[in-house]
Amino acid sequence: MPLIRLVRHGQASFGAEDYDALSDLGRAQAVAVGRELARRDLRDPHLVSGTLTRQRDTARLIAETARFRQPLRQDPRWNEYDHVALLARYAPSASHTHSVQDVLDRALLAWMAEPGAVDGTTWDSFAEGAAAAQAELSATLGRGRDAVVVTSGGLLAALCGTLLPLAPEGVVALNRVTVNASITTLAVGRSGTSLLTFNDHAHFAGHQRRLLTYR
Repeated sequence: MPLIRLVRHGQASFGAEDYDALSDLGRAQAVAVGRELARRDLRDPHLVSGTLTRQRDTARLIAETARFRQPLRQDPRWNEYDHVALLARYAPSASHTHSVQDVLDRALLAWMAEPGAVDGTTWDSFAEGAAAAQAELSATLGRGRDAVVVTSGGLLAALCGTLLPLAPEGVVALNRVTVNASITTLAVGRSGTSLLTFNDHAHFAGHQRRLLTYR
């Protein structure tokens, strides 16, 4: 049975001029998840990422570490939503008494409840794009192939919410707890694609605990 390993990118550079660049810790996380994927001995995996810098660079570090042979294919449907535009639309004057995560959670729920678009994208179209990218990838996998996709937390939550399926509050809850460079596994079978594991980050246990981050 083909397996798709969905990897959240390593930690981005929060608060820096270029948020999209991996932080030093994010690069270390990418190497760690590459070692974990190498240990799992995947079957000639397809390697796919979104087009964002933090996604592409995570994928390349994984490929170098795990010694994947297949070239990286990029697909913008695996990109994250624009969190800056999201907060500007739904939380332009957020109180400093609330954490960034609380503000983001509320903005996501507001986006899901409204048919309007953020930076030209509705929540429904965002989630549908993720599902379409997953379905297309699943259809290309033969019985002897696996895939690794490097994406982002919001898209992971949207896709898992579609597969389960979940109410908006459940999707936001998944988004909130997704660990940087965690692994979510999908199984591709005759009856469709199923979620096997979500947010696996056992590779950050023990002496690697210092690499565990959520944002």
